Amino acid sequence: MSEQTRPAAAETLRRDILTTLLPGFDGPVAPEWVLRRLADGLGGVCLFGMNVENPEQLAALNASLRAANPSVVIAIDEEGGDVTRLFYDRGAPYPGNALLGRLDDVALTEGVARAVGEALAATGCTLTFAPDADANSDPDNPVIGVRSFGSDPELVARHTAAWVRGIQSTGVAASAKHFPGHGDTATDSHLALPVVDVDLETLRTRELVPFRAAVAAGTATIMTSHILLPQLDAENPATLSPHILHRLLRGELGFEGVIVTDALDMQGASGVHGIPEAAVRALVAGCDLLCIGSDNDDAELEGIVLAIEAAVAAGRLDADRVAEAAARVRALAELPLAGAAAAGRMPSAAELLPAFEVSDAATAVLAGGVGTVVRVETEANIAIGEAPWGVFAAEAEATAPGWVSLARRERLADGEAVPDWAALPGPVLVIGKDLHRHGFARSAIDALRAVRPDVVALDMGWPSDDRRYADVATFGASRLVGDAVIGLVEEAGRATPASFA
Repeated sequence: MSEQTRPAAAETLRRDILTTLLPGFDGPVAPEWVLRRLADGLGGVCLFGMNVENPEQLAALNASLRAANPSVVIAIDEEGGDVTRLFYDRGAPYPGNALLGRLDDVALTEGVARAVGEALAATGCTLTFAPDADANSDPDNPVIGVRSFGSDPELVARHTAAWVRGIQSTGVAASAKHFPGHGDTATDSHLALPVVDVDLETLRTRELVPFRAAVAAGTATIMTSHILLPQLDAENPATLSPHILHRLLRGELGFEGVIVTDALDMQGASGVHGIPEAAVRALVAGCDLLCIGSDNDDAELEGIVLAIEAAVAAGRLDADRVAEAAARVRALAELPLAGAAAAGRMPSAAELLPAFEVSDAATAVLAGGVGTVVRVETEANIAIGEAPWGVFAAEAEATAPGWVSLARRERLADGEAVPDWAALPGPVLVIGKDLHRHGFARSAIDALRAVRPDVVALDMGWPSDDRRYADVATFGASRLVGDAVIGLVEEAGRATPASFA
């Protein structure tokens, strides 16, 4: 290489590296460094709840990003349920995957995905990290749960394909996640490295079934998971594993689109190596678009670029591999996705009720109205964040006349002293998410049941198989699901109004 061409090659490499990066930033306005990096070739940004105030503001933000780089990938984590960014301030008006799976109406799932896509397209977002294609085989899963369509791989597969078709019919790219499957874990990869110790044949008949369907449906991208599968690769999590990405995803499944990482700031990816080294290893493994995190800065981004440049110079990473990844990301902006053949479909709250599980005993107790609501607060799932949830999000927007306050309301969080259960006005409705997974919640419900018969445990998460702490199970906690619960309680109580504030 001549002295004259070396600077041009170095500049090309740097631009290709920037194209593979997808940082996040704080606030409703793009910082100067983001706009400057976009002009220099940065591939895109990932938006979170902290970037969204309202649709008008989001549209203006996205227009500023596109002005800096017309080919920018504007990604967002909008799953249409508990995980929402468009409605982070008030909870999503969609049912969520688990309820869609329980209703098992593929046309409805496709229609809901179109509705999500229409809302995203109207603001200028181009990629959503959805659908969640994990088959939730472990009821103790702390991070997937109701984000999944269910535990049956074939059911998850048909709804994953429907969601991909629906969202991409609006011109917004889909991202089936979290490959090769995060459903059989009891560990959150945000906090540690989960291990799924199963063989390839088990993966083929369970985890991989929905991803095959997503590929067949034409998903534009697939997101990797930071999980260790020791029977496939004993050293590297899936995001950093050439074996899993090249031989399994590219080879066996035949996926030709963009492989995007889950956030590299998660412990499952960078807890050992740090983010810059994780970025190098992800590119070596075959990832194309590297999601960095939710609140990055210019210095952090430069450190990642320098680490990748050094890896190329040392021969650890081929410049052609970086160029290949960058080319896929650029092509994503030009991907011809089919126009919507029909408008999105939004189910009513009442249409969700057949998917709920309600015991006969709960129906009998709720016939007496509700005297006290005990709100069980647990540490927020990091993917979901602090968005309002369930009946508490729904009632915040209630304007119907006749709503009254309860005689008594309790909030119960880990470490708080429990109230005098016997003295609470009844019936008592205990509302939480994944109640069986939290010792203090189980103890509180057991204590209540020991002193009174008028207790209903309402689980708005993924309940245990025995339903011991789920007299009512809703399989979701979006605002729409909250509306459905309010309707259920009012109907059971013969229209006696109740408040869930």
